[in-house]
Order: sequence, then C-alpha cells, then structure tokens
Amino acid sequence: MDDILLLKHARQILLANNREGYTIPGAGIYPFQWKWDSGFIALGFSHFDLQKAMTELETLFNAQWANGFVPHIIFHSTAERKSYFPDAAFYHSSLSENANLKYQTTTLTQPPVEGWVLERILSRGRYLAEVQSFVKRLFPKVMAQHEYLYENRDPFQEGLVYIQHNWESGTDNSPVWDEIWSSFKVPTYDFSRKDTQIVKEEQRPSKQEYDYYLFLIDLFKKWHYNDEIIAGKSPFLVQDPLFNSMLVASNNSLIRLGKHFGSSQDVKRLEKWNKKSISAFNKKLFDNNAGIYRHFDLRSNRWLDGLTSSGFAPLFAGIPSRQQMKKMLIALERFSRDGKYFFTPSFDPENARFEPKRYWRGPVWVNMNWLIFEGLKSYGESTWACKIKEDTLQMVRKQGFFEYFEPDKKKSRKQQLGYGGKQFSWTAALIIDLLNDKL
Repeated sequence: MDDILLLKHARQILLANNREGYTIPGAGIYPFQWKWDSGFIALGFSHFDLQKAMTELETLFNAQWANGFVPHIIFHSTAERKSYFPDAAFYHSSLSENANLKYQTTTLTQPPVEGWVLERILSRGRYLAEVQSFVKRLFPKVMAQHEYLYENRDPFQEGLVYIQHNWESGTDNSPVWDEIWSSFKVPTYDFSRKDTQIVKEEQRPSKQEYDYYLFLIDLFKKWHYNDEIIAGKSPFLVQDPLFNSMLVASNNSLIRLGKHFGSSQDVKRLEKWNKKSISAFNKKLFDNNAGIYRHFDLRSNRWLDGLTSSGFAPLFAGIPSRQQMKKMLIALERFSRDGKYFFTPSFDPENARFEPKRYWRGPVWVNMNWLIFEGLKSYGESTWACKIKEDTLQMVRKQGFFEYFEPDKKKSRKQQLGYGGKQFSWTAALIIDLLNDKL
C-alpha cells in the first residue's frame, strides 16, 4: 500500500469510528470514549477536520469532575453498556462526592496528554478565531486536571504523581505489575468478558489479572474514591514514567499557551511544577546502568522489576539530559535486538516474562513509537527518529491498522494481520500524523 492509499485508509477509519461528539477506539471491543485515545484521535483529526478534533476534546472535558479529575472511559452509548465489563454500574462513580452525575463514567484516569494535543490543534488553526476561542476555553479545564493530580496524587510534593490502578498507566497488563499482584491475594470474580470473544485470548490480559484489576476498584468503592484513603491503604501506588512524562509534556505546552493568552499566574505554577518534576524524574526514576526510566513503587519504596517502552517516554517531554539521552539510545538498540525486532517492543525482549502477542507484555504499539519518534526528533536525533518512523509505517502497511503488532520482524513477514482490535483509531490517527511529518 503506497502512502496516498495509507493516508486515505487512515482517514476512513477515523470517520467510521466517529460517533456523535466522540470517536471510539475500535468497533466491538471498545465501544465508548477513552481518555488518552481521544487525545491521539484529536491529533489525527486536526490534519483534516479541525472541528472534529476540537469536539473530541470538548466532549471529553464535559465529563470532568468537580475536582478537576477526568475519567478514563465515558459510557456515552446506552445501547452498548450492558455488553461491556466492567460497566458504569460496577464503578458506581456516584459514590464519590466529586463525581459528575451528568455522565456515566469510570473512576480511574489515564495519561494527561490533552495539554500538548491542545497546543498542536492551535498550531494547525492559529489564525482561526474559532480555534483560538476553543483553546482558550479548554485551557482552564486542562489546568484543573493538572492541579487535581499535583494536589491529590503527589503525597511527598516531589513533582511525581502516582497512579492508583494499572489501567491508569495506559499499559494495562505490563509485566512490571506482576510483583505487585504477588504481594496480596484477591477473590475470584465471576464475569463475562466480551474482549476475548472478539480477540484471541492469547492476545489479551488473563482472567487472573482481571481479578486484581476488579479488586482494586472494589477497594476504592469501599473508600468512596477518597484519594487520601487510597494513598494510605491501597496496595497499588506507583510513580509511572509514561504518565508523568505526559504530564510534564502537557505542562510544557500549557506554559507556552499560557504565555500566548497572558495567563501569567498559571505559567508560574506550571513552571514550578515542571522544575520539581524534572529534577525528581532524573534523581529517582532514571536507571543509569540500564539507560532507561523505571516505575517506582511507593509501597515497597523501590523500582519495580522490568524495563518497558514507557521508560522511553521522557524523551517526548524533554526530561533527559543529552548524556542520559545517549544512554537511552543504547537501550533502544538493545530493545530491537540488533534489528531483529521492530522498534519498540512494549517490554524488554530479553526478559523471561516477555510475551510478543499479549497486549502490553511485548507487542509494539504505534502510540509509543510515535512518542519516542517525536522525542528523538526534539533532541536532533533524526537518524534514530527515521528508523522508528519507517518501522512503524512498515508494520501498518504490512499488517493493517491494528491495535498492536508482532515485534519480531521475521515472524511479522509471515503473517498478514496485527494483534488486538482492528481498524484501531489511534493507529490511524498517528499514521496520519507520521505521513504528514516532513522528517
């Protein structure tokens, strides 16, 4: 498939998955609006339909809670609610005094990508009054989300916020969570999963992992989603490099937007947050020996076992020094196993827990490649950026617009399809952005 057809197909996927005011990640398996998916989707739409890009984020923030929290799923479609688990009834968000009762939502969040997406939308419609007005209107809502995170998820005021559930990381079943799951026991839940009826079970999180996911939510319900109680009692409390990188990157964008709109007080707060965040990132999360950033478990007070593609996300936020960035290039090369694997497997291929087909335990994801690509570009590493861009385009040309992909190049050549959901929205959106990139 040549680039013209690839671009056309990608646009068709976004339009086919678009609903009234929002875009689903993929038909069947993901029938609602997901938070960080919407950010990438808005970025893709911004290349050819600014109105849809703006509406995507507007719809997302309409469901924002009173305390600035933005939920990771909004269950817009009443027709689909009974077919998805865990559904809105399981979360019971009204238990929180801050919940937005106008919407059926989850009680978890996802990486805060909206700040830098907002800036990119403005860059594509800078001279349009409607776009200026939209960005100015969304700015305080995104700012409120950041304020919620720093005030409620940073117990030591060190500039690193924690996630309280693995789903908040965006990397749902990553092997880094394994040692947390082994530290406590959970009951067995009886439920029906639609995902394994649509996608092969070998490509999805296990039933046992889901029991842990659901148990955490049950704990939070018992505590009425009180962040202070969760911080004190929950067995899962992790400073995640991907989540925090997206926060720092969005801070950077909000600083520039704040200067553009004359919000000097907001700019000062954002700069203060980022100064503290970047310092803590490099002192606490960077593994100098491995050349990568690590997940820090606040319960055991140490790094979690395992290296992931999330550890490269700080490149996107400009967090590493030049010296650290050079070490990260060595780690990237190791992840590719001297060209055996596409850039960049979601988990260390040299680790015994690496699973090339199972969701976030090994496959390559386009959104992570895109973040690393953009990060390397910002450091002037065009050769490396081109490698990742070409690997990403090659995967999609060969296997289609899937959710994630086989990392082994030799195996990939023998199969026609990727893994997970098909006609996947953020894959399409980010391919649109890559094809429009001049590098």
